[in-house]
Amino acid sequence: MKNNKYIKVLTIVTIFSLLGVWVEAAGPYKRAGTSASAFLKLGTGAPEAQALGNAYTALSSGAQALFWNPAGIATSTSREIQVSHMQWFEGVGDSAVGYIQPIGKTVLGVSLRYMRLSGDDLNARDPEGIPYNITGDAIRDFVATVSLGRTFFGVLDIGGTAKYINEDNVGVKHINPAFDIGGKLRISNNRFVIGVMGQNLGDPDEVPSAIRGGAAINTKYFTVSGEIVDYVDDKLRYGVGLAIHIPEDLVQVASFDIRVGYYNRENTGWAEDGDIAEKIGLETTSKVTLGFGFYSSEVFGYGLGLDYAMMPSGALGTAHQLAVRLQF
Repeated sequence: MKNNKYIKVLTIVTIFSLLGVWVEAAGPYKRAGTSASAFLKLGTGAPEAQALGNAYTALSSGAQALFWNPAGIATSTSREIQVSHMQWFEGVGDSAVGYIQPIGKTVLGVSLRYMRLSGDDLNARDPEGIPYNITGDAIRDFVATVSLGRTFFGVLDIGGTAKYINEDNVGVKHINPAFDIGGKLRISNNRFVIGVMGQNLGDPDEVPSAIRGGAAINTKYFTVSGEIVDYVDDKLRYGVGLAIHIPEDLVQVASFDIRVGYYNRENTGWAEDGDIAEKIGLETTSKVTLGFGFYSSEVFGYGLGLDYAMMPSGALGTAHQLAVRLQF
């Protein structure tokens, strides 16, 4: 029995190490300039990740994992659908829907995402300085994905996502494929989790490929997470997050989370007077994120959850994202 246990542990460590090596080998190489499809960095569909300072690779779960680390869907035991909307800056709206379906020991997930900016909200000119005359949406960015996840040895979650990306920005169009592959190793009954993934793997001139790695410590009343990310067109970034849990058995209605995060993005000036960031004392920083969530397993026999994130961004304004999910 001891030999079998050692073989299992060795196999898990080997698979997880090989995954990290494969992600590194397939991941980005630093290049001059900026990749296309930069909107893929926004975190649409995963407000929990945004509220935790993008420190979510080790925590990803349920339908939100479709938009972050697909290994997170591997532990899903019920069907789940989620609808989300993010209100970005200057009238940009970004909506997504995700669905996961357990099939035996494997979990299947699909998602759709659409980001738009009306031509009426676009203040842009062509190279000759003439304003664009655009009717309808000036920006139409669409992403469709298919994901698979599965758990091995009870503690190792592996997942992958194939993406179809259709980007149309003021008539400049790009169509590209990309892939995500990720893993999570759950230690000591999920109290400590390590996550690693390759995100948007593909042509680094066309998609913002990245390598992400993170860890999380989970307790009944709080979770602490940390993450580093290396994009092909950016310097190394890091994020940390803290979630305070109020368990469902304490309030008898639902579980509640209060979340705060820090991500070392660049500051973008001062928030305007009247902006919510100015009202709560975050007018000078673009690095702090806030959010909350609740989940109830007993809403007419279904599981119902809601997650919200707020991302103050100085002079650009404050972005908000809201997601509602249903388990059945």
